[in-house]
Amino acid sequence: MFNTNKSIFMNRRKFVEKLGLGTAAAAVVPSLAFSSCTQKSKAVNTGSTPVYGDDQALYIGDDIAVADTESGKIKGYILNGIYTFLGVPYGADTSGKNRFMAPQKPEPWTNIRPAVFYGHTAPQNMDNKWPNAYSTFQDHWNYFDVSENCLALNIWTPSINDGKKRPVIVWLHGGGFSAGNGIEHDGYHGENISRKGDVVYVSINHRLGAIGFSDLSGVGGEKYKDSGNVGMLDVVASLEWINKNIANFGGDPGNVTVTGQSGGGAKVCCVAAMPAAKNLVHKGLALSGSMTEAQPQEQSQKLGAYILKEAGLKVSEVDKLQDIPWKEYLQIANAAQRKFNAENPPAQGGRSGYAPVADGIHIPQAPFFTGTTGAPNIPMVFCTTFNESNPDRDNAELENVTLDEVKEKLQGRFGEKTAEIVDAYAQNFPEARPIELWALIVSNRKGIITAANAKLAEGSPVYVAWFGWQPPLYNNRLRAFHCLDISFWFYNTDRMVTHTGGGLRPRKLSDKMSDSLLAFAKTGNPNVPTLPAWPQYTEAGGETLILDDICEVKNNPDAVGRAAL
Repeated sequence: MFNTNKSIFMNRRKFVEKLGLGTAAAAVVPSLAFSSCTQKSKAVNTGSTPVYGDDQALYIGDDIAVADTESGKIKGYILNGIYTFLGVPYGADTSGKNRFMAPQKPEPWTNIRPAVFYGHTAPQNMDNKWPNAYSTFQDHWNYFDVSENCLALNIWTPSINDGKKRPVIVWLHGGGFSAGNGIEHDGYHGENISRKGDVVYVSINHRLGAIGFSDLSGVGGEKYKDSGNVGMLDVVASLEWINKNIANFGGDPGNVTVTGQSGGGAKVCCVAAMPAAKNLVHKGLALSGSMTEAQPQEQSQKLGAYILKEAGLKVSEVDKLQDIPWKEYLQIANAAQRKFNAENPPAQGGRSGYAPVADGIHIPQAPFFTGTTGAPNIPMVFCTTFNESNPDRDNAELENVTLDEVKEKLQGRFGEKTAEIVDAYAQNFPEARPIELWALIVSNRKGIITAANAKLAEGSPVYVAWFGWQPPLYNNRLRAFHCLDISFWFYNTDRMVTHTGGGLRPRKLSDKMSDSLLAFAKTGNPNVPTLPAWPQYTEAGGETLILDDICEVKNNPDAVGRAAL
């Protein structure tokens, strides 16, 4: 599974001109009738690569794609046979008096509200989002207006108001708890998976960073009791909106799968531990991110006091923090965090800063998945990539690094244990070259295996996968990098060609992985005929499905290496 891919030459379709943001899809469109249109969207399949024909693909107008919500009617569009609604409010503006407060319902409207473009990105540091570098080419971040009026979601569905109860997949974006949005990568796009699986796909924006997780309860009292967790309360509010409205979009509120990657994977774990999410979520998929406890409130409240001091305010003036422009507030809060961290170094492996708080109300003070908090007890899938952090994408010289040089490079991270760790991974993966061992070690699965083991205590099924597919890009130095697997799960490998290269080879694996995701969303079991039998994970067996050109199940494939860690 570590063989370096040789140069692969394949025919690639031309980039499809995007409508708005990546809305044109590379997938076969089924015939679909809708009342307001006399034509049907069609596609022509020319072998392995579907290409659209000459028929109309986009339908938008006064009486097309109109749906009801609790707050009023919205109007989207139909593209390639999929009803699309973007920037739908699930909460009110969070600025001013609503800053640091639990989310409120959106103000109702009387006219039909257009829902044809994405909502505002939550306040965050936008500096250098688009550097003139390979990272811009590879990820081509999708960011739009940024404001505190950011509680919005996007919906892709095969039909509306048809009485069907389709599984609902909800996407929680990555970026830790401080960055990102619901369409940051084109791989997040919901059209293809909605069509393929006859499911409703939803992605959301919510408050982040210091706007979403400043715990002012220690200085502001009862009024600010929720302030440390409003970012996660936004997520719950979006799930409540889905529960009450998604039937109008052809979805089943009783069958909701929450998914996320990186920071989104941690959010999935957090949602699965929140009592308020019980009966709102029914399955979880955590990719390349996890958490098993939130930060202690004693710590977060202390940081809240630092914020007040950095702003030059007295305790009696805490309300003035709601009036500071968000950019200025982020500068104040981030400066406070730097000072706090310098004077209060977090425990090794501990979570600190602007992230969920173990307040004992919304998020348990006990470790997650103990079964004693009234939280959802749901089946979960955990997956990581082989090379979350690959050291040599932009440095070809490291391709030929020696084992001794790897030990030298990792000395600052692992100290006297370095040689033992490197040798342990070499024992587990004797076919791996030194650079591949380096990438494996710094991308280890320790955190997500800890979360999977903790989740076993609840008794619901747990499945573990490990994504090892490598794209033929950057002289094969990308490897199975952080974020690569997202487009495979959502059938978007031809949409996210700067990650995958596009074409038949990644599409074959994506077909299998998206099949598995859809089966899990429908039944809670990810097994499908296109993949090897995927056993439930056990701590003793360490059953892990390896996802690659050839998929196979292995027991504890990195046990020796992780034990050394």
